[in-house]
Amino acid sequence: MLKRLMIVAALGLAACAPPPERLAMAPLTSDLELRPLVGSVMVRPVTLPTYAALEEIAFETPNGLIASNADILWADDQQRAVTLTVTRNLADILNTNVVPEPWPFVGLPDVAVDVQVERILAGADGNFQLTGQFYVGGDGIDFRNSSQAFAIAKPMADQSLGSIATAQAAALLDLSEQIARTLGR
Repeated sequence: MLKRLMIVAALGLAACAPPPERLAMAPLTSDLELRPLVGSVMVRPVTLPTYAALEEIAFETPNGLIASNADILWADDQQRAVTLTVTRNLADILNTNVVPEPWPFVGLPDVAVDVQVERILAGADGNFQLTGQFYVGGDGIDFRNSSQAFAIAKPMADQSLGSIATAQAAALLDLSEQIARTLGR
């Protein structure tokens, strides 16, 4: 009986704990405008490293370890947020139909974009790092398949969570511009 009362009390205390705070990426817009070489683009879900796919905001410690703080979480699932950010940026730059997978329209998209992120992390050196590779392939049209590595570093004003979110948005905007240059002129 005492064990049961302790469990009920523990559950009651857990229910009183305040929910963790959440942080959203700051939306940024590009000055780049390109004429699209394609009429439609599908962005596949961006693949993230395990630490970056979690709700906790990851950062590199001075000794090179990856840490996080469970008290403040990302506002959205990071795979979804990064995929939607790249999708929105590409649509703005190319001014054409750009949507995340699954493809919602009849027929195939002209091309598909697949982004594989190797590192997306607030570095201990004061730079936000975004590295990996992206692939562009023709689905609905004959479009030259291509792959390109990317290594983007954006300085952070400080190590605050707001600076991390702003630098991540800036790095994703740079990545989107690189991808857009393969799809437009």
